[in-house]
Amino acid sequence: MTGRLSGRVSLVTGGAQGIGRAIAQRLADAGADVVIGDLRDPADGSEWVELDVTSSESVARCIDEIVERHSRLDIVVNNAGIMFEEDVETHSETSWQKMLDVNLTGPFLVTKAAVPHLQASKGAIVNVGSIEGFSCNPGHVAYAATKAGVHGLTGALAVDLGPFGIRANAVAPGWIDTELNSNFVDRHPDRDEVVRQLAELHPVGHIGAPTDVGDVVVWLASDEARFVTGQVITVDGGRLSKPPLPGILS
Repeated sequence: MTGRLSGRVSLVTGGAQGIGRAIAQRLADAGADVVIGDLRDPADGSEWVELDVTSSESVARCIDEIVERHSRLDIVVNNAGIMFEEDVETHSETSWQKMLDVNLTGPFLVTKAAVPHLQASKGAIVNVGSIEGFSCNPGHVAYAATKAGVHGLTGALAVDLGPFGIRANAVAPGWIDTELNSNFVDRHPDRDEVVRQLAELHPVGHIGAPTDVGDVVVWLASDEARFVTGQVITVDGGRLSKPPLPGILS
């Protein structure tokens, strides 16, 4: 991928860890100048701007600082997000609103602030959705709703911004081997069995790595995807294509 994005400046929100960190690394591998926008400094030498995606003022400062440093902005990856489990009956309005603010309003605010610069460079937006924008795990009512919203936002951005030369797409990751997911699996009494059953959910026979998502983001941001916009690319090892069967029949 070396050189595919040379000369381009990219913002990755929530890029200090997990999938966002892998996306930032892959963009850099492709030659882009990458700025991580996050509440915390990744502390690994990466270029970082403090960013709270729920605050329009913080977003404006972040975008202005990037353009001041680099004189342009070509790629925006809206990755910042949160997830927690609450059943609909006990879901508080506070936590519901927090999920909306970070997962859905955040991409809107960042995109809105970045549009004038993306228009100048005929840039690209890549939003990070989820397979839970299509189907839902128990207790994920707010998460699934916000990720479905991200998918819808992506299509709307493609329609509104296409005439200005800006493309907007999304990736919808499935089960990815992030630190968060690994810690969840490690807490289970029979970790090996969990790993085995997770692998069986996927036709490819294994779960995904954060770089699997990063590779797709690089392609969507590159000129190789110049005629691709308004799409949600599922990165799930075929999981959604495999309807579950009762254990006795599988």
